[in-house]
Amino acid sequence: MIITFIVWALSRLLSLYSLLIVIWCLLTWFPGAMDSSLGRFLSQLVTPYLNFFERVIPPLGGLSFAPVVALIVIYFAQYGVQMVGQILINLM
Repeated sequence: MIITFIVWALSRLLSLYSLLIVIWCLLTWFPGAMDSSLGRFLSQLVTPYLNFFERVIPPLGGLSFAPVVALIVIYFAQYGVQMVGQILINLM
């Protein structure tokens, strides 16, 4: 069924993006890691999304909570995709 595949694919993409955010956060803990090719690549993918949350939630005491909020938003989006998929499947 095509709806099932679309829901599965969107859910996997959101999970992958969450994983990329977590890896990016871990790389920020190591000096020079963001200067590597992996760090630059992840920054290009993750930073535009995180910048939105940085503008809304400024860092407190030098710590940014933007990645945490961004992951929560992705979680709810993933849950929403799954629920809409369930509704559409039940309608058929």
